[in-house]
Amino acid sequence: MTKKIVIQVHNMGSDKSRSKAMKIAAVCQGVESVAVEGESKDQLVVTGDGVDSVCLTNQIRKKFPGASIISVEDVKKEQEPQNEEPSFTTYHHQYDYYRPPPYYPSCYVYDSYPNSSFFF
Repeated sequence: MTKKIVIQVHNMGSDKSRSKAMKIAAVCQGVESVAVEGESKDQLVVTGDGVDSVCLTNQIRKKFPGASIISVEDVKKEQEPQNEEPSFTTYHHQYDYYRPPPYYPSCYVYDSYPNSSFFF
């Protein structure tokens, strides 16, 4: 199941520190996307399948002490809307289409015995 994890990260005021926090989150196993949100851009939103939120937060705390989990929620993946009209698939057999004849390069045959006859 895909999870959406929101982590509050303090001391993330510059672009360099934001990109560092995003790199830490991106290398964790199962992470599909990472984004920065919030009014002061101090929240890291991580989505992925099989992401351990506690392990992820501990990894971020090594560089940014005071990081805390705000929320963890399951996210359902959006499915494509099913068309009400039936879809028709065409099946092409391998011999149903026009196949050009094979290309044979022109070759010349020389008879070493021009006066010999083929009929006996």
